Amino acid sequence: MYRTIQKNLANAITSVRIVCAVALLFAPSFSAWFYVLYLTAGLSDMIDGTVARKTQSAGAFGARLDTVADLVFVAACMVRLLPILEIPTWLWIALGCIAAVKAANIVAGLVRYRRFTAVHTVLNKVTGFLLFLFPLTLPVVNLRYGACALCVVAAVAAVQEGYFVYHGKTKE
Repeated sequence: MYRTIQKNLANAITSVRIVCAVALLFAPSFSAWFYVLYLTAGLSDMIDGTVARKTQSAGAFGARLDTVADLVFVAACMVRLLPILEIPTWLWIALGCIAAVKAANIVAGLVRYRRFTAVHTVLNKVTGFLLFLFPLTLPVVNLRYGACALCVVAAVAAVQEGYFVYHGKTKE
């Protein structure tokens, strides 16, 4: 029984992220309930991979579940936050440019290696962490300043990722 629990612990932690993301849809933005759910989801994202490796339970299902949980979490956050934020035009343009570079990296990886290529660089991880912190900073840091810093880091990470895909350095 202990081995069964150990084997499924990482997937259970990942599933917590999905539950929290769905619950976020019903929590008032920037309320205590919102922050508890948001932080719990973020914490689950930070520890599920480590738990999977430590318990030697990492597998294809867990990796797919993690991707689905990430997508559900991001979508829920967007549904809750985008309608209430006043996002300037320059930020939409910057986000579009970064997304275009990231999409080009995916296409380049598909063409070059005939498979989906995700490069887990330090800068990509820093970008993800800063993106996670971003909603937490909104009550105290002006959206424009925080978004500008985040866009610079994300743009550099996207260009670096493209360099690595192009030069065949898809493992970091």
